Amino acid sequence: MSTTTTAPRQTSVSTHILDTSAGRPAAGVTVRLAARAGRDADLRPLGACATDADGRCKDLPALPDGTTHVRLDFEVETYFENSAKNQADAQQDAPANRDSGTVFFPEVAVTFAVTAGEHYHVPLLLNPFGYSVYRGS
Repeated sequence: MSTTTTAPRQTSVSTHILDTSAGRPAAGVTVRLAARAGRDADLRPLGACATDADGRCKDLPALPDGTTHVRLDFEVETYFENSAKNQADAQQDAPANRDSGTVFFPEVAVTFAVTAGEHYHVPLLLNPFGYSVYRGS
């Protein structure tokens, strides 16, 4: 009788961003990943990537063993500055301060708890004046 053991799955995180004001993925947004082992521990930077043309960040590293909390930092200010220039004609009915040069949310930070061996997909639905996140699949 043989016993087969399988290695435990690594805890992993993925994300994508949809710009709901434009109805398309948000490309070129830098996403930083940090993690900690325990509620009171300091966050440790693990890596970063930029979203691709599909709004997906595919190069985030697996989480170290013992990770209990993860933080994703989305640097959206540059994205909105660039997209405001590209979407000015399409957004004629947008609020007047949309093109004022001021980004209301220059960054979005999302911190969440994780369980070892699970995969967490955390999409960001984004617009110039609000955002929403959820645990996807």
